[in-house]
Amino acid sequence: MLDDPFSNLPDTAIRRFSTSAGDVLFRQAETATGFYRVLGGCVTLRRTSQAGDTLTLHRASAGDLFAEASVFSDQYHCDAICTEGGTVQHISKAATLERLSKHPDFALAFTALLARQVQSYRFLLEITAIKSAEDRVLAAVSAGYLDCAVTEFATRIHLTHEACYRALRTLCNQGRITQTGRGQYQLVDQPDRP
Repeated sequence: MLDDPFSNLPDTAIRRFSTSAGDVLFRQAETATGFYRVLGGCVTLRRTSQAGDTLTLHRASAGDLFAEASVFSDQYHCDAICTEGGTVQHISKAATLERLSKHPDFALAFTALLARQVQSYRFLLEITAIKSAEDRVLAAVSAGYLDCAVTEFATRIHLTHEACYRALRTLCNQGRITQTGRGQYQLVDQPDRP
């Protein structure tokens, strides 16, 4: 099986480009031409609810694919906004579909990548299902999800930023996490309990 299935696509199928914070790669309902891989930086997939709330669907960082469902869709289903500058690859939908239909090794490798991402999404769903804001925030910090602004972290774990800040403060007051800088927190090492 291929480690990087996209390395065997034609050069014309992959376009690499630099991004800056705030760049919009695509908007919801635009025609889907392919999917993306982050080589450096960060891209956030967002959707605005009917009530006007912003929901973070996915935060892609180095090595992550995003908008991979566009291979089988006519339109993008959300907005892709660069939250940190970096480098991104656009991978052609047409070239991917052609390769999937004719090369079993490519299809297996691509499927394996998608399966790993599904596992990651399911883990995030487990975290967002935690009822207590403090427990949810603690689980998300433990999993390494607080690698962005607290307001973005809050939307990622489906809390209001106010509830997230309160939970962070409570966890700090309980000595379970510590604030290491503005918007930066880490777990406090807990001694093993008998």
